Amino acid sequence: MNKRQITIRNVIYTVLVSMILGSCSVKPEQKPNIVFIFADDQCYDAIHALGYNSEIITPNLDKLADKGTTFTHAYNMGAWQPAVCLASRAMLNTGRYVWDAARFDNLASQDSLAQKGEMWSQLMKKAGYETYMTGKWHLKIKADSVFDHVVHERPGMPQDEFLKNYSSLVKKLKEEYKRSGDISELLPNGYSRPASEADTSWMPWDKSNGGFWEGGTHWSEVLGNDAIGFINRAKEKETPFFMYLAFNAPHDPRQSPKEFVDMYPLEKIEVPESFIPEYPYKDAIGCSPVLRDEALAPFPRTEYSIKVNRQEYYAIITHMDVQIGRILDALETSGKADNTYIFFTADHGLAVGNHGLAGKQNMYDHSIRPPLLVAGPGIPEGGRISAAVYLQDIMASSLEIAGVQKPEYVRFNSFMPLIRGERTESLYPAIYGCYTDEQRMIRNENFKLIIYPKIKKLRLYDIQNDPLELVDLIDKNEYASIVSDLLKDFQKLQVEYEDNVKLDKIYNDYIIQ
Repeated sequence: MNKRQITIRNVIYTVLVSMILGSCSVKPEQKPNIVFIFADDQCYDAIHALGYNSEIITPNLDKLADKGTTFTHAYNMGAWQPAVCLASRAMLNTGRYVWDAARFDNLASQDSLAQKGEMWSQLMKKAGYETYMTGKWHLKIKADSVFDHVVHERPGMPQDEFLKNYSSLVKKLKEEYKRSGDISELLPNGYSRPASEADTSWMPWDKSNGGFWEGGTHWSEVLGNDAIGFINRAKEKETPFFMYLAFNAPHDPRQSPKEFVDMYPLEKIEVPESFIPEYPYKDAIGCSPVLRDEALAPFPRTEYSIKVNRQEYYAIITHMDVQIGRILDALETSGKADNTYIFFTADHGLAVGNHGLAGKQNMYDHSIRPPLLVAGPGIPEGGRISAAVYLQDIMASSLEIAGVQKPEYVRFNSFMPLIRGERTESLYPAIYGCYTDEQRMIRNENFKLIIYPKIKKLRLYDIQNDPLELVDLIDKNEYASIVSDLLKDFQKLQVEYEDNVKLDKIYNDYIIQ
């Protein structure tokens, strides 16, 4: 072998050794980061890009929707008490269906789950994630008992005069409502407003009212600052992160800087098509003026008051959208964006004047249906999936992304097979809804049946042809078999979800044998 051959052989040998050693030192593929962004009280139609509402201004959520896939029909399963947000978050973080989650609605039970490592954040930590939380928590246990890092843990909503005096005030309100039917004089500033076009007693930008302005900086801005701070620290690490970013916005008190309110001139705000001055069954279904959420606007509703409430609702959403944009920009700058999944949703929707209602304690889509956006590696851009899901499916979906086997106690399902196109039909035979013992709902692809157990009243909507739920079909004989079939399906759901409300009389009257 000549010198030239020896030299070539040595070069080849050196290259092969380098390749082998190099391949041994290559780090395994990094697990993707997961960022969960959670709004409070945001309806499905409050994102401009989704095409439901041309009034709302949400450029950053629009970009997220364009960059990823939207579930157009996501639902919250319901609540066992007026704080629907509390129930929604309990289901999300424990993985339990509504009535099972209700059994864990106390400190001892949630602490027991935490000790067993069964909370969402703990499952992510077991999978190797650094976990971070800021914003609204609203569970009984402290967030710092289940997250690695917690900053500015917030309560269910900013405190106001109503909440500070809740027990005594509600008692007085009930007594006065029973006596006269008018409680407006007893309500604190910020409620039953505006009483007229001359009413300027409360303004969203007035920092003296506290609320979101407590501490000097709007809570949405604080959350944005918190999230950016964590991202800037995390970009120096190789550990994957799970961020739980829970805005209190756009929950009332709907406060934002004046420049955001000015973006929505009242003359350009439309009254909802389903607007009526008063919902006919409000008292029987737990939505009387005594309910705090319903007390925000005057009774009977006026078009002017609803326009003002919607103006302030839109403004705080647009203000939140700016903070979301800051967070997304920080992710891009960090170099982590390409390996990060982003989920955006809300704990439920909100009526804000639809059907004569103001709150979320009802079974109409505006109140039980939030937006749900997913973006990240491999997620189709600009995708729209109409198959019905629960917003709490995000937990199981994140576990799948993280490579975690879903525990048996997590009842909700990953919707990733829908995103991948492995299936097209819903993960559930029908969508179930509940509110205390006063309301029930079942919804399939074509119809929604709302049940009011205490007054044995049903409402039926053809949601394919009447998506705004304007025409009640319950008294039309040609729909009797549809009502019967929906009630039979609801019987099955009652068993599956351990729903104990008594509907025997309704079943006897409406189910066709």
